[in-house]
Amino acid sequence: MYKVFIDGSAGTTGLRIRERLSARTDLELIVLPEETRKDVSARRDALNSADVSFLCLPDAAAVEAVSLITSPDTVVIDTSTAHRVSPGWTYGFPELKGQKEKIAASKRIANPGCHATGFISLVAPLTAAGILKKDARLSCFSLTGYSGGGKKMIAEYEDEGRDPLLDAPRQYGLTQSHKHLPEMAAVCGLDHAPVFCPIVAPYYAGMEVTVPLTDADTPLEPQELLEVFSAYYPSGAVRVSCGSGENGFLSASAMESRDDLEILVLGNRERKLLVSRFDNLGKGASGAAIQNMNLVLGAGEFAGLVI
Repeated sequence: MYKVFIDGSAGTTGLRIRERLSARTDLELIVLPEETRKDVSARRDALNSADVSFLCLPDAAAVEAVSLITSPDTVVIDTSTAHRVSPGWTYGFPELKGQKEKIAASKRIANPGCHATGFISLVAPLTAAGILKKDARLSCFSLTGYSGGGKKMIAEYEDEGRDPLLDAPRQYGLTQSHKHLPEMAAVCGLDHAPVFCPIVAPYYAGMEVTVPLTDADTPLEPQELLEVFSAYYPSGAVRVSCGSGENGFLSASAMESRDDLEILVLGNRERKLLVSRFDNLGKGASGAAIQNMNLVLGAGEFAGLVI
């Protein structure tokens, strides 16, 4: 039986991982008592005694946690931003070509960011095929539920006396320095990060990431792009849909509580919309982390997940 430790199990990502793993009979969860949950010595012992340690921590705390690990056998899956473009770390997106094998052999895995997951799922196959050039100047907007902001934001949105401004969608990342931009460019092999417009809206979970393309970016028709995606993602947690939404609309919460991701291509030859829909706490965070753990342990890739 494998031992698993979640460092930062009180946060939204950690809680979802713990929930997903609670029914597993092949795993033993190392759980620290509340009084020692933040104790460095107790955490060090837990990190080093685990076969797999999930880091569900802020960036600086994740770096500190890695420094506590001396066991050569402990696999680390970091859900923070700290190591996503760091040498020696494997990017935890199994559906990218050749990545599944790298993850299975790795001891240091950086879980993708939620917005980045949507963008990369749409752009990486096209840059890999040469359909989009590495010097492409792209844009991206992304709708997310408020659970992506963590416990503090959840409390703000669920407060009965909340600020009325929270009743409408709110754009953020206004300085164009969002923490997911480096991995979005690096993993897709782009020279330039996209112009990025993330928006948090007053619903709990679900994400809808859109990358617009014109015929100047690629002359391919939407159906031709769908065929490219279908060939790149033949099976697994990323599936390509031939649908067109719900009666002319696309709901950002359509994949809530699931751990897979849906890709759609809409529009026409002149103006195309690449859309990725998933749960920001599922394939955008906890579900992806568990999928990576399953690959490392040689368990069923989607064990404990909703696919």
